[in-house]
Amino acid sequence: MSQRPKIEKRKFVSHVVDKTIQKIKSACADPELANLFENCFPNTLDTTVKYTPHSDNPDTFIITGDIEAMWLRDSTAQVWPYLAYLNEDEELKNMLKGLINRQFHCIQIDPYANAFNESDTNKGWQADLTSMKPEVFERKWEIDSLCYPVRLVYNYWKITGDTSCFKEDWQETSGTILRTLREQQRKENRGPYKFGRVTAWSTDTVPGNGYGNPINPVGLIATVFRPSDDAAIYPFNIPENFFAVSALRQLAEIHRSVYNDNEFASSCEQLAEEVKTAIYDYAVFEHPEYGKILAYEVDGFGNQLFMDDANIPSLLALPYLGCIDSVDPIYLNTRNFILSRNNPYFFSGSSAEGIGSPHTLVNNIWPLSIVMRALTSSDESEIVLCIKYLLTNHAGKGFMHESFDKDDPSNYTRDWFAWANSLFGELIVKLYEEHPEILKTKSILTI
Repeated sequence: MSQRPKIEKRKFVSHVVDKTIQKIKSACADPELANLFENCFPNTLDTTVKYTPHSDNPDTFIITGDIEAMWLRDSTAQVWPYLAYLNEDEELKNMLKGLINRQFHCIQIDPYANAFNESDTNKGWQADLTSMKPEVFERKWEIDSLCYPVRLVYNYWKITGDTSCFKEDWQETSGTILRTLREQQRKENRGPYKFGRVTAWSTDTVPGNGYGNPINPVGLIATVFRPSDDAAIYPFNIPENFFAVSALRQLAEIHRSVYNDNEFASSCEQLAEEVKTAIYDYAVFEHPEYGKILAYEVDGFGNQLFMDDANIPSLLALPYLGCIDSVDPIYLNTRNFILSRNNPYFFSGSSAEGIGSPHTLVNNIWPLSIVMRALTSSDESEIVLCIKYLLTNHAGKGFMHESFDKDDPSNYTRDWFAWANSLFGELIVKLYEEHPEILKTKSILTI
């Protein structure tokens, strides 16, 4: 049974998305899978979008779900599955353009912030020991907060051919992105950003007087927080740095093609190459069981942390983000490691197995990691296993959660987490296109 809001209560309606839902739902022989897809795929549009349609300058603010704020990471990921339909739905295209406008406006306000208020309301973590502004909900520096908006505008442009969003202020903001990434290489000093929070939750504040643990400036980009919003142990987070390489190359292509600005493009490409070289120089380790694998975090002094976190960018998600080839031997070795008990945040229980996060402590598996495992797999049996876990661990709610206990899916976090719903919907669309035989199974649990 559909658990979508009535049509008059939906925040945004796309008839193309609704048509796609009906098409794919009818291809799902398993009724529970069909129901989950119908609930999850449009959840961002149904519940989180605040869209103001101006003819030449639309504005879109997208909350993350049960938190009344917009994360640059989450808002991009939430709308990502809808990009395929932009050329079929002008209003959907304008809504996405409004999000691009809003994201780059947010970066102009503060390139170090990860989450924003709709206006200058002073909501959120205003008491944090950092330079807060009333428009900023939270100011945790995460490299991906600058990469996700680049990924969105680049793919919007490649899909639609529309260059109208590349205005003068956008060009200035992309310069801010490049400058900020360079600042956080910390070659000359620690840069302008520091953070502290009065809290008993250790991962919510930062050691080193707000700058993080010491690093050796080897060309990597420091990030004080992970994509999970947890403080990093070693400030060079490798998935974040891989993502920065991809984003910098996309920025270069935009500036060379749209602005004919070869100088800026070359600066982006130079930084991308420097970061990529440093990744392979400082983050690859010969594991005694798995061979050459990637560390999750390093410090440039030779210290390396081996784990993965469910939040994206992750080591698991590198091919999904276009950062590495899915058949790259180092990635495959790393994948084998992080999907094993040698990864301290890979949990296996009576309900499921998957990657969790320090953000939700131990023994909690994130559906994000299960979906990502399927999205990055070419093994049909592995994909089916992931679908089984997702079908049996939503606690009868009909939506994805942030995390659930490995032995008890009724013990979960967050009823309303739109990113997880969007990613699940994206997976089912991919199965419809690439593995339709899976969807034709009347009861996937019996496979």
